[in-house]
Amino acid sequence: MTDTLQKFMFEHAGVRGELVELETAWQQMQSHRTYPKAVQIVLGELMAASALLSANLKFDGTMIMQIHGDGPVKLMVVECDDQLRLRATAKLADDAVIEDHETLRDLVHAHGQGRFVITLDPNDKLPGQQAYQGIVPLDGDNIATIIENYMLRSEQLDTKLWLAADNQVARGLLLQKLPHTGGIEVKTENPEEAWNHAVMLGDTLKRGEMLEHNISTLMHRLFWEQTLRVFDPLHPVFHCSCTREKVGDMLKMLGSTEIENTLAELGEIDINCDFCGKHYAFDPVDCAQLFVTSTLADGTQPASNMKH
Repeated sequence: MTDTLQKFMFEHAGVRGELVELETAWQQMQSHRTYPKAVQIVLGELMAASALLSANLKFDGTMIMQIHGDGPVKLMVVECDDQLRLRATAKLADDAVIEDHETLRDLVHAHGQGRFVITLDPNDKLPGQQAYQGIVPLDGDNIATIIENYMLRSEQLDTKLWLAADNQVARGLLLQKLPHTGGIEVKTENPEEAWNHAVMLGDTLKRGEMLEHNISTLMHRLFWEQTLRVFDPLHPVFHCSCTREKVGDMLKMLGSTEIENTLAELGEIDINCDFCGKHYAFDPVDCAQLFVTSTLADGTQPASNMKH
């Protein structure tokens, strides 16, 4: 089954919208890891929101959404690039016990210290260029409200989101009021009234309805009386960018002493990707080669004295 993101626009109303349906990608993302139901719902909603926002960006790179938590969930991460390739993961506290009914606040904002971070990381950075990063408190009781508040503060864009997820599917609806730009005339009696009417229609959408029906059905049910301009659908996919080279670079950042100590204790270093579960094993020879390569490149003494 092909996942779909459908863009549309209200004719003469200055409102654009998107509906997204992630089934295959969402299930692939979960295939190596079982999350508690409450975590599953929030992470799925974050994944749907990431696809919706990324599809509106004129940006060659990756958008990374992170929630840093102070409760049983310490971190949630969703990455979505300009080709709508997604991956996601969540890290739980070692002693986490999570009930099905727990809310976003219970999971990541139990002591009021949770943070929401959006990073835009360009593919081809110029020398000295840093990724753009926005960090805000968790202002809201659910993913939709947090992102709406973020968009209003950082982008000055009126944005409304409706999100739903379970273990099978993640779906979302985004409506956004188009900014007034010079030279464009929106032919509507009252732009604010048109926006409020679109939001009112969106507010009729219930979570159970979103989980039960595909986005074609949802669009018809919501907007059958509206004149819409519908664009060619896009197709998000699950994709993990992990490679052995990237894992090796991460190990090098730990330094040779840390690597030697780990090898002395375990014999080899085994790493599983948090996003896709792929396994990478580095034995003493593999680890020595990491440092030989880097030291030869900068002209310093090769790390030939690593203890095996």
